[in-house]
Amino acid sequence: MIKKVLRNRKCILVADDDADDRELIKVAFEESGADAELLFVENGEELMFYLNRQGRYADEEKYPFPSIILLDLNMPRKDGREALREIKEHANLKSLPIIILTTSTEAKDISKCYELGVNSYTIKPANFSDLVAFAHMLHTYWFTVVQLP
Repeated sequence: MIKKVLRNRKCILVADDDADDRELIKVAFEESGADAELLFVENGEELMFYLNRQGRYADEEKYPFPSIILLDLNMPRKDGREALREIKEHANLKSLPIIILTTSTEAKDISKCYELGVNSYTIKPANFSDLVAFAHMLHTYWFTVVQLP
């Protein structure tokens, strides 16, 4: 059973298998001045363990429930499409905002993700300054403009 705790803690959970991309995302959010905590998982299977509080992710203080998820599509074990489907079919998780952050520009990927209920589909910025701008914009929009559940 998933226990959602209301809190003021801003947490972004990033699911991406590429260590370099994870580091760039971390540094970009720091450079942007975003005041959200970033946590990382390396694939869709680990993402589902995190959200379901399984294994090492049972510690809710160390691994807080995310405010939003940044989800890569092409990952090992369980790709982003499969994880997205599971999240949006789960009664306690389906309202969790998910933003696809991927290199795929395939129309079929974009259409499928929106059919599955993704909140936004974004192509990974091509350079670091654009990634910093993306981090700032994402933080401003999702934590200032939008009312999260």
